[in-house]
Amino acid sequence: VGNRERGREEGQSAKTKKKTFCLMVSQSSVTTVVTNHRSDGDFTSTATSTGGDDGRKSRIDEAASYGCVTTITATSMAYLPHTVVLCELRHGVSDAAASFDILQSPRWRLRERMKTRCVALVLCLNIGVDPPDVIKISPCTGLECWIDPFSMFPTRALEAIGQNLGIQYETWLPRALYKVELDPTKDHLRKLCLSCRKNAKSERVLFHYNGHGVPKPTPNGELWVFNKNFTQYIPLPVSELDSWLQTPSIYVFDCSAARVIVNALAELHDWGSSGPLKDRIILAACDAHETLPQSVEFPADVFTSCLTTPIKMALKWFCRRSLLKETIDESLIDRIPGRQNDRRTLLGELNWIFTAVTDTIAWNVLPRVSFTPQNFSRDNPDRTCWSLAFSEISYMLRG
Repeated sequence: VGNRERGREEGQSAKTKKKTFCLMVSQSSVTTVVTNHRSDGDFTSTATSTGGDDGRKSRIDEAASYGCVTTITATSMAYLPHTVVLCELRHGVSDAAASFDILQSPRWRLRERMKTRCVALVLCLNIGVDPPDVIKISPCTGLECWIDPFSMFPTRALEAIGQNLGIQYETWLPRALYKVELDPTKDHLRKLCLSCRKNAKSERVLFHYNGHGVPKPTPNGELWVFNKNFTQYIPLPVSELDSWLQTPSIYVFDCSAARVIVNALAELHDWGSSGPLKDRIILAACDAHETLPQSVEFPADVFTSCLTTPIKMALKWFCRRSLLKETIDESLIDRIPGRQNDRRTLLGELNWIFTAVTDTIAWNVLPRVSFTPQNFSRDNPDRTCWSLAFSEISYMLRG
């Protein structure tokens, strides 16, 4: 009998030792202890501290399927701090959080995309006859749209340059309607502008003016065209040109002292006009006191080349200023395969990278209201024109 009572006491002591330890939270807290006894004498235990009835009931029900559940009351101070997981303010919605105004980043995407429906290409070259106010250096650049005008008859060269300029623009505006005027008169230019506005209706018209074969604009902002016999230069006030094209429109002036034209349009907007002067984007090649560059390293229409063939122009500019220029074969630039508007090709991938870089620069430099990805990127003209000691001008007029 004594041995049997001694064995019973040892068994009770062993069962007491098998009770799991609990984490004491506070005197008022309730600790749920879950134990799971195994047949071999080993056991696992889980201690869960709960602060709510719902959480405690869910944990007890889950633990009951594995072992016995015992609830005891803590009588000493906490050994571990009470940690709240995933219950911070940022994980939930409260009245205080809802009262704060959430700052959102500005949206740069346009709600209504403005399409360029019609493109007017005006070339006043008068190949073989230099303007009276231009003194050319020797050797002098002569390439127009990457074509040497003196490599063929003047008439044929003028047509080839106009055709190539249209091809360069079609890369960026494939769905636009193109109209070309070669060495036009004032009457021909008026008919061209009115026809473009009629076809474009309420959409944008792009007007490109190449004045390499005529004098600089007058101080009043007048352009030069020709008479019927090509014996005189006829001035064209920019106010008349603006009244023909109306809005919306893009002007590209590739001529000496092009800033004079920009100033005339800006004054026309400030002083008021017969119609609303809004949504006019103006791109100009030179400042008011500057002339077009004549460096033989680049084409005569370097500004147009930066806008319409940026990859080719950027690579040529880099090759001629690189430390490896003596070992680089520039003819490889003309043999890059692919198309600029097809990213699956090598040329298209280069253009995609170039566009990403220039758009990022424009986003960080231009005002948010002026940034539109559809506009020409400015970084390539800025760098090239600065290296050739003249300034490109861009201006946006909004009503």
